Amino acid sequence: MMTNTLVWVEHEGGAVKDATLHTVTAAAQIGTVTALVAGQGVDAVAAAAAQIAGVAKVLVADDAAYAHALPENVAPLVVGLMAGYDVFVAPATTTGKNIAPRVAALLDVAQVSEILSVEGPKTFTRPIYAGNAIATVEASDAKLVVTVRATAFDKAGATGGSAAVEAVGGAGDAGLSSFVGSEIAKSERPELTSAKIIVSGGRALKDAETFAATITPLADKLGAAIGASRAAVDAGYVPNDYQVGQTGKIVAPEAYIAVGISGAIQHLAGMKDSKIIVAINKDEDAPIFQVADVGLVADLFEAVPELVGKL
Repeated sequence: MMTNTLVWVEHEGGAVKDATLHTVTAAAQIGTVTALVAGQGVDAVAAAAAQIAGVAKVLVADDAAYAHALPENVAPLVVGLMAGYDVFVAPATTTGKNIAPRVAALLDVAQVSEILSVEGPKTFTRPIYAGNAIATVEASDAKLVVTVRATAFDKAGATGGSAAVEAVGGAGDAGLSSFVGSEIAKSERPELTSAKIIVSGGRALKDAETFAATITPLADKLGAAIGASRAAVDAGYVPNDYQVGQTGKIVAPEAYIAVGISGAIQHLAGMKDSKIIVAINKDEDAPIFQVADVGLVADLFEAVPELVGKL
């Protein structure tokens, strides 16, 4: 018996987000992939989703009620479609984590969160204890709701597929919530979760001005995104969308440069899958050195400007 999976397509500005491509890879290991595109005026997104390698079919729910992916409206739409599917799969992003638990509750099943691998039709691995241990879990529900840690799976090809596109309808506006507005942080830099290089700063950077003066030139030279530890965010050095870690963003760039970050377990949970980790810290006993591929025990205020000068 073939398992049918329904994948929530996260999109923005008419484009499919990278997290969706990673999620399709995971879903394809579970069963046949149908992509669900919900929104308003999403023809371009549906066309892009139909080209993703591994997607067999695309369902499009085009309605003003789904324009801003309000979970109170999207979850009932998903539940209505689940009669024909065995598994609902969403990326473990802010939006995915907003929708999936509501779907699980409406279906009365236990959600399997942030899977790292697919071990069988209903068997997965997922991190527990801030990633210190990996649990293998087997779901016993008839239908599954799964969220995927994007960094654990390769991206599916954005082209190469030719899925059929089919329009579907849902209940529309549930009347439980409304979209008021959003303030999107604009940046010329790559987005944290999709950046190839990230330069992150910690509490040792003293204040917002010092953080900017130290980290920004290095990030500019490398074409990198800027991240931060929770301590740096809590201290007000940078906005909270810079936060990397268990309660921030989970990243796995080609290179992660940790400047003045001691490496609390919650921070490591967010970046330890990076291909190469470089740590600059004057405390040689800092836990960050245990995961670093390259460690420099030095005063960051001397080492970073020197590094920038040599690049």
